[in-house]
Amino acid sequence: MRTRVKICGITRVEDALTAVRLGVDALGLVFYPPSPRALTAEQAQIIMAALPPFVTTVGLFVNAEEATIRALLRQVPLDLLQFHGDESAADCSRYGRPYIKALRMQDGRDIEAQARQYPTAAGILLDSYQPGLPGGTGETFDWTRIPALEQALILAGGLNPANVRTAIQTVCPYAVDVSGGVEAEKGIKDGQKIAAFINEVSSFASNG
Repeated sequence: MRTRVKICGITRVEDALTAVRLGVDALGLVFYPPSPRALTAEQAQIIMAALPPFVTTVGLFVNAEEATIRALLRQVPLDLLQFHGDESAADCSRYGRPYIKALRMQDGRDIEAQARQYPTAAGILLDSYQPGLPGGTGETFDWTRIPALEQALILAGGLNPANVRTAIQTVCPYAVDVSGGVEAEKGIKDGQKIAAFINEVSSFASNG
C-alpha cells in the first residue's frame, strides 16, 4: 500500500502549492500560538483558498479551548483535526470532523494502551518525546518500540529525505508526517527538500 505524505507547518501559499504539485496528500496548518509555524485564521483562509481539490487540510491544536476551535472552524473549513495535547477522546470527537491524536514516545509509557483510549481516532500519530515540547522536536525515536495499533499509524519525529525510506521500511506506517525536515528555516519550506522527501517515499513504494 502506498505510504501517504503530510507536510506540516505550512505558512505560505507558495509552499502549499509546491507541496501539492509534488504530490503531497495532506497539508498541516498549525493553530498553536507558541509555535514559530503558527497561523491566524485569516492566514489559513488565504492558503486554503489557493488549494486545488483533493488535498486534505489538517488543523493542529494543543490543548486549545473548545470555543477557540469552534470559532476557528467557522472561518476555516478544515478537513481533519490533529490534537497534540492532553485532549481526551471526547474532547477530540466533539467537532464533527475526523481527527488524529498525537502521542509522544516517552520512555516507560504504554503507547498501545494510550492509543486504545482513542477508538474514534482516524489515526494515531507517533512523535518524539522532549519535555515541554508538544511536537516539532526535529528528533527521531526508536522505531522498533512502536506497537501494533488498531488505528492508522502516522509516523512523525525527525523525518527527512535521508531517513524516511528507512523509517518506512522499518515501521510500514500508513503515512509519514514531516515539517522541519523539509524546511529552509522554521515555517519556510524548501521545494527541493520536499521533492526529495516525496521521491524517497514514492521510490520505496515502487521498489519495496
